[in-house]
Amino acid sequence: MTRKRLLNGLLVGLGAAMIALALWLGGALGTWENATWMARVRHLAKPSSATAKIKLILVDQPSLDWGRKENQWSWPWPREVLGAVLDFCKRGGAKAVAFDVMYTEPSVYGVSDDQTFGSAIQQGAPFVAAVMAGRDQGDMTQWPAGVPPRTPVLEGLDRWRSEAWKPASLATFPIPEVAANAAALGNVKGLPDPDGLYRRGLVFQVFAGRVIPSLGYAAYLAGQARAGLPSRLALEPGWLQVDEARIPIDGQGRTILHFLGPSGTHQAFSAAGIIQSELSLREGKPPQIDPQILQGCYVFFGYSAPGLYDLQPTPIGDKYPGVEVHATLLDNLLERSFLRDAPAGAVLPVTLLLSMLAGIAGIFSRNTWQTVLGFVVFLVIPFGLGFATYAQGFWWPVMVGEVGVGLSLVGAVVVNYATEGRQKAFLKGAFRHYLGAEVIEQIIADPSRLTLGGEKRELTIFFSDIEKFSSFSERLDPPTLTTLLNDYLSDMSAIIQEEGGYLDKYIGDAIVAFWNAPMDQADHAIRACRAAVRCSRKLADRRPEFEQRTGAVIKARIGMNTGAVAVGNMGSHERFNYTILGDAANLASRLEGANKAFGTYAMISETTWEASGGQFVGRELGRLRVVGRKAPVKVYELVGLPGEPRPAHFAPFEEALARFYDGKFAEALARFEQSRDDPASRSYVVQCRALMEQPPAEWDGVLNLTEK
Repeated sequence: MTRKRLLNGLLVGLGAAMIALALWLGGALGTWENATWMARVRHLAKPSSATAKIKLILVDQPSLDWGRKENQWSWPWPREVLGAVLDFCKRGGAKAVAFDVMYTEPSVYGVSDDQTFGSAIQQGAPFVAAVMAGRDQGDMTQWPAGVPPRTPVLEGLDRWRSEAWKPASLATFPIPEVAANAAALGNVKGLPDPDGLYRRGLVFQVFAGRVIPSLGYAAYLAGQARAGLPSRLALEPGWLQVDEARIPIDGQGRTILHFLGPSGTHQAFSAAGIIQSELSLREGKPPQIDPQILQGCYVFFGYSAPGLYDLQPTPIGDKYPGVEVHATLLDNLLERSFLRDAPAGAVLPVTLLLSMLAGIAGIFSRNTWQTVLGFVVFLVIPFGLGFATYAQGFWWPVMVGEVGVGLSLVGAVVVNYATEGRQKAFLKGAFRHYLGAEVIEQIIADPSRLTLGGEKRELTIFFSDIEKFSSFSERLDPPTLTTLLNDYLSDMSAIIQEEGGYLDKYIGDAIVAFWNAPMDQADHAIRACRAAVRCSRKLADRRPEFEQRTGAVIKARIGMNTGAVAVGNMGSHERFNYTILGDAANLASRLEGANKAFGTYAMISETTWEASGGQFVGRELGRLRVVGRKAPVKVYELVGLPGEPRPAHFAPFEEALARFYDGKFAEALARFEQSRDDPASRSYVVQCRALMEQPPAEWDGVLNLTEK
């Protein structure tokens, strides 16, 4: 059975994994995967050590308001004003300045405005001008004659070309005053994902046979050139080598952006504040912003005002300034904190493994809480894997694992219902009248432990019978008698089942039950003793009610023994019962009747007393040789639960019993007579007098019972 269930779990997991992988490879999980992408980015984004080396100067809304109110500038501003920005960056010792602004048309303020701006570019820190190169937007198909070919050499481009990648066929360049004086050109054209979000950055583009790096990488190259450090760019399958850094790229030349936080993570300054600070410095006045804050930094100039329409949708924010995308790309390069897609060769076996494990766990879940736990644990694993691998620089697809695990668990539930639903229903129906709910659930969880046909095992066996039932039952009419028995048997049976006992049968008013079958119960003797005490007390609680209804005082005797018996389905091929046979069962029955000799109501054998650890309140009653059995047995009276006080008359009884065992009948008699209210002591008074009148030739301390 276990091997069959294991095979079912493996097959369910395999089928679920195949479906999940087919959906993943076919792109059907992209929408949900993008949602998990956003969750990971926003939760795990944090600044790097290189973040402080990148600064932003933004034309924000306060800058536009300042220009309009203080200087009557409409947008666009005069370009000579931006010369102050460039001078400030040079004064501060910026490593390079990249403008995420397209200067494709001459200034509306005249030629001199462009010339002044071009001069500021030439004299300032290394300047990176923006170019837009792609396949769907631009006004040029050839490299313009007036633009210097300041482009890097990219080794291995011809060998790298893939089907997904195509060079740019159109491009837009800045005016000559800007392009001619720039230290480098940077492409600002991005390639968003199909849903319009920018999750990846295009690291380079090729136009008219020349390589144009992204704006962020162009800033890096310009800074290196200014420092006299030559840079090497080389392509190999899946990678772009930039000096010592290896950047993972896809077939389109894009790399996954490792976002560092929400907008504003890189320190940003208002363009108005920078311009005012530069003007103050020129006049010898203290600036609002100290230019030294730009020392050795890469500076990006761009727009963040909503009306300038350069806010891009990204996983880190719906309105993320485009210039910050370029800054993020450079930050990843400086920090070497690149993300790469998890290889399919790893995703496939992991998905298969998780799905199969989930299928096996689902198949072996035997109840609701185990099934729910399986869903909780296994559905969390793919998410945890996605977050853990993110920290290691991998973008792991979460949804393929979620779908595989989810389908496995659902499939396992369906298979369990289809293959084992009938078995569970049968077991519950067959045993609900004999076993407690807890034991039934254990059998359902592992039906193989229910041996059909018979086996030998140690049980604790319980027999009970109502005292003088025949004498008062004859006086009761059938409805009253039936109601009494139903109430009594229901109370006793409920307690036995609560303690994990198996109700073997009812024989009129008698109850036969046992513990440690069909399920293993290491504490079977303890359970049985606890049930016996509880049954006696429950009957005592209801005795006044029963007496009022029947006119009879209802008392019941209990006998218990622990020993090896045959237990299993016994009877004919057409009709059988799950029951017990053996001497140990017979002894339990005899001990129930032996209570009459001592006036007690709960007698257990020495084996039961020892198996329960002697922790219950009780006393040794004597050594008996019951009818039909040669070997004597030591018996005990059971009266209370562990920790409860012992009755006061137990101690003198035990002293008297010790003398009785030694054959000192007169001394024993004197002590037994001290407890005349104790039925057991009164029974020994009779025994002592009889033995004193006719002393035995040989004395072994055993009482021989002559009736059952």
